[in-house]
Amino acid sequence: MWRFYVSGWVIYLILITFATQLENLQHARFDWHSASDVLWSAPQGLLLALTWPLGGWMERRKLSPLAVFLCHAACALVYGFLEYLMLWMLFGLNQPAIRYIWPTLYFIMTYVVIAAVFHTVRTNAAARRQAAAVQQAHSLLLASELNALRNKLNPHFLFNTLHSIIALTRKNPDAAEAALFQFSDMLRYVLDTEKSGSDRVTLDDELQFTRDYLELESLRLGQRLKVEWELDAAAGSLPLPALSLQPLVENSIKHAFNPHSRPGTLSIRTRIDDAGRRLALTVGDDGPGADVAAVRRSNGLGIRTVERRLQLEYGARGGLAIETTPGAGFVVTMSIPLAAA
Repeated sequence: MWRFYVSGWVIYLILITFATQLENLQHARFDWHSASDVLWSAPQGLLLALTWPLGGWMERRKLSPLAVFLCHAACALVYGFLEYLMLWMLFGLNQPAIRYIWPTLYFIMTYVVIAAVFHTVRTNAAARRQAAAVQQAHSLLLASELNALRNKLNPHFLFNTLHSIIALTRKNPDAAEAALFQFSDMLRYVLDTEKSGSDRVTLDDELQFTRDYLELESLRLGQRLKVEWELDAAAGSLPLPALSLQPLVENSIKHAFNPHSRPGTLSIRTRIDDAGRRLALTVGDDGPGADVAAVRRSNGLGIRTVERRLQLEYGARGGLAIETTPGAGFVVTMSIPLAAA
């Protein structure tokens, strides 16, 4: 700002110098002695620079707009009077009064312009600081809420998986041992996302994690569980929040297969919607379905947590849609904007 201020005064003095020499320049000469007279304007720049700390003082005192206006008005009159005294000291009072009134008004207007510019700069800076503070507070709030949601999600998932392995131990110890090794790989995946400080993973990694989970569940459910995969190969490298697909699969396992002895089909689809610039992940089952309103009212952590995470990370650009009716299965589609990837 000060570079602009000093440069502005230098340019102003140069323009005034050449303006006073127009007649001489027309005759191809330049009067350096008379040109030096404009240097009396240089102290104006130094004096008006005091408007900046004055504005800082008023900002720290948190004066009302009316008080700021009155303070600047008084300072403008004082500045005009001081410049009038300077004219009197330089040129005396042997000129008509009109020759002093107009320069004095000009000095007052100069103060008003400089004060307005400084006030605008300070106001914009304060607005930027406030916006940055609000953004930082908002980011901290989102980070805190996301951490809270992850803390709810991870123990929920780990408890269910351990419960499944414990139940399997009673029926098939060898399969339970193999499942424990597979479960250790899943734990490493969870811990790696926590340790890295970022919960973004590729879709391929999330799909592999989901496959491991389904293999563990298949040991318990046996032939009752059939999984159909319809994957878009081009979407494998796209990022998404870790542990966002598995809870949707777990929800179908819990509600479509656990309460019923009949076999069922679980379908997992991924696709890139080029028109909407979105990555769509769909998890569906042919289970008993449910009433959408009842699902929204339920206290389950899985779908609710995933939906909240999408809202926090992507806002209105991301979302989670539920399609279900009693007796017609349950389908959940998670939508992630490609731009956010």
